[in-house]
Amino acid sequence: MSKIEEKLFQDRYRVDSGRPHIKIKDPDHCTECLEKQCTVCCPAGCYTRETSGKVTLVTDGCLECGTCRIICQDSGNLEWEWPRGGFGILFKFG
Repeated sequence: MSKIEEKLFQDRYRVDSGRPHIKIKDPDHCTECLEKQCTVCCPAGCYTRETSGKVTLVTDGCLECGTCRIICQDSGNLEWEWPRGGFGILFKFG
């Protein structure tokens, strides 16, 4: 395991079942995005590029850093809000 993976393993994520804090508004819009930067820039690897060109999102393990909000800001294709209290990332150190 690399050092970053070891550190991320220390953190815990409390899933808010059925209430993801990030949603892709229009999945078909992602197929038009040529770069699909979210699939390479998300430090938690929540975004995956499918062979069909679509992007899938699994928010379990999201670090809530906001990188995807910045990357997808021009297209406005994300709904992003903070998780409800007690859910989301639980950092062990800091």
